[in-house]
Amino acid sequence: MLKKFYKWSSTWTGTFIIVFSIIFFIAQPFIIPSGSMKNSLLVGDFLFAKKFSYGIPLPKTPGVFGLPSLQLLPDFNNNGHLIEGDRPKRGDVVVFLYPNNDSIHYVKRAVATGGDIIMLKNKDLYLHPKEGDEYIKENYPKKNIVKFGTKLFVINPYKLKHPGIHNDPSVTKDGLQPIELFDMLPIQIPEGETFMMGDNRDHSNDSRFWGTVPYKFVVGKPWFIYFSWNKDLIIRWDRVFRTVESLENDMIGKDININHEKGIY
Repeated sequence: MLKKFYKWSSTWTGTFIIVFSIIFFIAQPFIIPSGSMKNSLLVGDFLFAKKFSYGIPLPKTPGVFGLPSLQLLPDFNNNGHLIEGDRPKRGDVVVFLYPNNDSIHYVKRAVATGGDIIMLKNKDLYLHPKEGDEYIKENYPKKNIVKFGTKLFVINPYKLKHPGIHNDPSVTKDGLQPIELFDMLPIQIPEGETFMMGDNRDHSNDSRFWGTVPYKFVVGKPWFIYFSWNKDLIIRWDRVFRTVESLENDMIGKDININHEKGIY
């Protein structure tokens, strides 16, 4: 049996089927295109997206050379997945299809999920998890909890655990990108959807501008970086074969100097 499989896998047909089965159902290569996730993920990081993290997405052809991505099977479940799985959890870094153009892949951090209430004020993120006030009291430091109206909120619930999350100090009230641009009144996240934000908070094109991400657009989560180089084509060996989690652990307690480019990307 194994010999037959080996012979078949050595053929062009077998190789083609195996490679594309891996890309469609297990791991898809992905290149970080912008600095919206600095310094958790950097421009020039080549990573594999783990496609079975949230179920099995419908297989699609990669959108390359300006060609649109083509869906290869009907959406039998009407949720963009062959096999339904877990939804993204708060704090996850998620690879997903841009809802306004599903041939483009984005990677951002899930900061609120279905039923949660969030708001933004003066660069601070306020979260009221759907589990309610008692859950907040049991799971978050008292110093990070504030009350608005009848509900408790957690201020910046992810910054301590995920040190890549940061703001650009040059984006000020009197700057070209005033901080009011990022203010947002309280909203409740629809069930089955996720509010995504980049870790480079003042330069990220994310759910603050185009809304929440329905489950049908979720592809997976970053698995590991298999190659990385900077704009000068110098290989960053310290990032190769690393996970997002291990890179974040390296940043804990350290001062991180980031050169920010202007704009939202």
